[in-house]
Amino acid sequence: MILPAPFKERTQRLLGNEFQAFEKALEDVPPTSIRVNDKMEYAPSNEHVAWCEKGLYLSERPLFTADPFLHAGVYYVQEASSMFLYQAVKQHFPTAQTVLDLCAAPGGKSTLLSQALPESSLLVSNEIIRSRAYILAENLIKWGNPNVVVSNNEAKDFDALPGYFDAIVIDAPCSGEGMFRKDAGAIQEWSEYNVILCAQRQREILSSVWEALKHDGVLVYSTCTFNREENEENVQWICDELGADILQIDLEGNTDITKSDIGYRFYPHKTKGEGFFMAVLRKNSHPTRSLKNKSEGKKSGKTTTKNFNPPLSLLHPERWEIVMDNTQINAYDKNRLDDFLLLNKHLKCMHTGILLGEMKGKDFIPATCVALSKMLDKESVENVEVDYETAIAFLRKEAIQLPETGRGYIIVCYKQQALGWVKNVGNRCNNLYPQEWRIRMKI
Repeated sequence: MILPAPFKERTQRLLGNEFQAFEKALEDVPPTSIRVNDKMEYAPSNEHVAWCEKGLYLSERPLFTADPFLHAGVYYVQEASSMFLYQAVKQHFPTAQTVLDLCAAPGGKSTLLSQALPESSLLVSNEIIRSRAYILAENLIKWGNPNVVVSNNEAKDFDALPGYFDAIVIDAPCSGEGMFRKDAGAIQEWSEYNVILCAQRQREILSSVWEALKHDGVLVYSTCTFNREENEENVQWICDELGADILQIDLEGNTDITKSDIGYRFYPHKTKGEGFFMAVLRKNSHPTRSLKNKSEGKKSGKTTTKNFNPPLSLLHPERWEIVMDNTQINAYDKNRLDDFLLLNKHLKCMHTGILLGEMKGKDFIPATCVALSKMLDKESVENVEVDYETAIAFLRKEAIQLPETGRGYIIVCYKQQALGWVKNVGNRCNNLYPQEWRIRMKI
């Protein structure tokens, strides 16, 4: 690996005598890690990520695309260092009720937040780039938790929600120095000028969204880079210019994590993971405006359809409000309904709550979202177990046959994990797996 000379000089000043070990570590094969969902008991390894309860290291990197469990949301492939977010949640906002993941695609930190927060919490997972926001929505739908909104907004759009969030996570777009051994392109794109541009952009993002964080709310700021401009210097800027206090994290004996003066660093020669920086802060300034009554969200044009009974059931049916918007039918947690409506009003929402399906004329067509939801009452619909070859064919959106099942909408399962719907019409099954999700590679 040929590192840019200015990068070497800067990092040598940062690491001193450790630089040789750091440079050597960049030649090693990166570790492979996953974080397991609670959809099933799943333990392909007994080597745990020390700072994340559900994180596991794998001894080798399998072909994840060929594993139906990945597509069912049984686990998420996430870089181990970034799982340190779990400690920030656990130690500083374990009961937060409204949380924003601002730069969220492809979904590693959002699925972690959805897993670590209380079931009653509402997570807004945002991505500014539309194509990446679709991937984010796919991964959160597969994860299966209900109180989630996926939005496609700029940071400044959250100015419409002053003081709304108990916590905001910003994994900021950065110069990517921590990804050098995983992505050769990151080396080619690196320059000192780009470091300066990234640091400026990060401050613009922070300034734009700061109003949306309530007084005493928690900000988690992270990057996958090493330089001080994008890390410690930006954290100090947040404290001085925006108004915040630095919070400490108990490392619980993890001595391979480097505590800097105002944050936490992960170096590949010391920790089993990629380069990463994280700091946690508490806002000590007040929003200049207050959010209007949440109930105003009901003016968004949504209509509650209590007379509509979809041909499937959710667990704890008394918990859900069924809402129809044109032909689309969603289920929302009644305790968070005003929040969903408010966010639909102010944000460009791509996914909210549990999408049950849509009406086409008089026909109800169930959505993949409800098939993958942890809240679906599986006894209310027909399920069919398929073997590995059939599961892969289904995930490739190929035609499959299920001669032993009845006609109508059926959930295809692999080892009891839902993959999606087919409509059995007798001599064939119409595969309803989303076209954009299908496996494209040959397996």
